[in-house]
Amino acid sequence: METVLITGASSGIGVALADCFAADGARLVLVARRNERLQVVADDLRRKFGVEVHVCAVDLADPAGVRELCQALEQRHLNVDVLVNNAGFGILGPFQESDRQLQLKMVALNVAALTDLTHRLLPPMLARRRGGILNVSSVAAYPPGPWMAVYYATKAYVQSFSDALWYELKATGIQVTTLSPGPVKTEFASRSGVGSLGLLDRNAMSAPRVAQAGYRAYRAGRRTTTPGWGNWAGTILSRCLPRALIAPLVGRIQMRKRTGPNRKPD
Repeated sequence: METVLITGASSGIGVALADCFAADGARLVLVARRNERLQVVADDLRRKFGVEVHVCAVDLADPAGVRELCQALEQRHLNVDVLVNNAGFGILGPFQESDRQLQLKMVALNVAALTDLTHRLLPPMLARRRGGILNVSSVAAYPPGPWMAVYYATKAYVQSFSDALWYELKATGIQVTTLSPGPVKTEFASRSGVGSLGLLDRNAMSAPRVAQAGYRAYRAGRRTTTPGWGNWAGTILSRCLPRALIAPLVGRIQMRKRTGPNRKPD
């Protein structure tokens, strides 16, 4: 039986990805901070799919979080076949005005925890010569992101790291896939302080649709996927245009987030 570990599994894309793997009959390990919410998700998966679900409530932004998670896996005799690095968050606003500790926490979760967990769980996969990694990146991985500078930089790391790891591992039997969605209808926007985006809000994709795209790409052995033609075209444009030109374009979009009617306090 395939064992799939999903971080950020208490809401949004994480829950939708759990549905995808559970429909395949996989054993699931759900990881997030909110234990009560994880239990609700786990009960729902057991009821719908009849699968085995384990819950690990840890804060991966804490330097000790990954170690605690791996200790829990060892205690429960769980060998992870598929690692889904989905946990992450963003902050909207001028870098110099942002909370320093919150920015560092973002780097710890989006970058350090993803790297640490991958480094710990990959060797056993290689020893078994099977398994894989699905990393959730973003269209934000490609351009510079004024007003969300650190978040965009963390996603650039995830994309570059994943692409390099895909090449290193392609002859080993270990699959590495990156899911890079555009706007998604999840809790992410409200948590990061993003206001209304008007047309972009109306074109935001649902979490299940995004998760299905990532799941299908992983099963098909694809290196990366960006759901939605508009999102895919945007990544191509951002890679073709000089960064001195793309930064102002992205900055204007981000400014609309800051000044929209539903703008959250900084």
